[in-house]
Amino acid sequence: MKATAQEICQILDAKLIAGSADALVTSVFTDTRKPEENGLFISLKGENFNADNFAEGALKDGASVAIVHEWLGGDIPAGKAVLEVEDTLFALQRLAHWWRSQLGIPVVCITGSNGKTSTKDFAKAVLSEVFNVNATKGNYNNHIGLPLTVLSTTEEHTAAIYEIGMNHSGELSPLCEIARPQFGIITNIGSAHIEFLGTREAIAEEKGTLARYLPEDGMLFTPAHCDFNEYFRARTRAKMIPVGNGVGMVRAENTRPQENGTHFDLVIEGEKNVKVFLPVPGKHMVTNALLAAALGWKLGISPQAIANGLSNVNLTSGRLRSIKWEGITLLDDTYNANPESMQAAIDTLADMQIKEGNQRIIVLGKMGELGIHSKDAHAKIGKAAAERGLKLITVGEGAEGIALAGNAPHFADIHTAADWLLSNSRSGDIILFKGSRTAAIEKVLQTAFPTAC
Repeated sequence: MKATAQEICQILDAKLIAGSADALVTSVFTDTRKPEENGLFISLKGENFNADNFAEGALKDGASVAIVHEWLGGDIPAGKAVLEVEDTLFALQRLAHWWRSQLGIPVVCITGSNGKTSTKDFAKAVLSEVFNVNATKGNYNNHIGLPLTVLSTTEEHTAAIYEIGMNHSGELSPLCEIARPQFGIITNIGSAHIEFLGTREAIAEEKGTLARYLPEDGMLFTPAHCDFNEYFRARTRAKMIPVGNGVGMVRAENTRPQENGTHFDLVIEGEKNVKVFLPVPGKHMVTNALLAAALGWKLGISPQAIANGLSNVNLTSGRLRSIKWEGITLLDDTYNANPESMQAAIDTLADMQIKEGNQRIIVLGKMGELGIHSKDAHAKIGKAAAERGLKLITVGEGAEGIALAGNAPHFADIHTAADWLLSNSRSGDIILFKGSRTAAIEKVLQTAFPTAC
């Protein structure tokens, strides 16, 4: 975005307390460790910090304008400005809301219990065949990250894909109000964050916020097998497009799993079938890819271009990234975990082909935010891994219940787990790593196989 200090004052009802009203900004940032030349620094406040203390430094390091709750004094370089507002977080969100109104481009929002980031990656790969796409980076999908992503969308972008996430009821509504999407994707309804919302029905109600925000001429894409589809259909004005493995308006047929991905025929009603190679394993990844394919189709992209985009996707780190190390296949799925994504990981690994004498090893950490459901959920995962014939080990506090139910070894720390892996794996094995973010299971992978990472 481009705006002067005076224009920002008008947008935000802010007060120019020092400096030049003509100071021009061309970007927005909140982290003074990553200053941006001619940027607008917005000072946020947390439990253990007050970024008003860093506003002077931000101006000296390149920012043109600083927005603070209270200017603490200091030198203001010539041609720069300081603005004061009552609530700096609200100012960030309000500025993003204004900038979104200046963007006359297709906007897609993606939410769901699992697969948001992978689906975003697939959608970006597909849309980039035709559009100049700005998409959410990393985990910028919350009340701070989304506004920053919207504000990073430039006039040169011709489409935008915004991932939106939540932990508690009511969090998606302000995100939808900022993003105002015409297209929505709900990847699934699972039990992630059930500690805070209580039931899957409550989770569906919160995720369904996206469905309710879509306009009458908008579109909502969901998996055909989702058991809340009718629930969403009754709550949206948009047209619903179901997709799936073997079913739906957009579907995968003749699916053929491989060690490093999946071959399938992309079937779109009224279009010629095309062949796709998805360079990541797992049936659930096929569904995520189909959601992106349906979006691309409705935005006028040809089936062959869709296939090209899916085949060349680059997934965000920690989402079933495949790594080779001395003949061993390492699958990094460590970004996060909940019961549904754990089960998907177990099924993905169990379906992968290995030679006789080799092993499918799964390294699991705890799952978070399950509340009273935690004990049963962890036991169910351990039992599922054992029933699918996987060699299971668990690591870290909170994962003991998985090991107990799966009759598997448990390691209290990453180093003993890494030593076990090095002693018990060999060329031809496949090892999958997964756990909630707080379990940091990627450290086991990095410790055991440092040259692979």
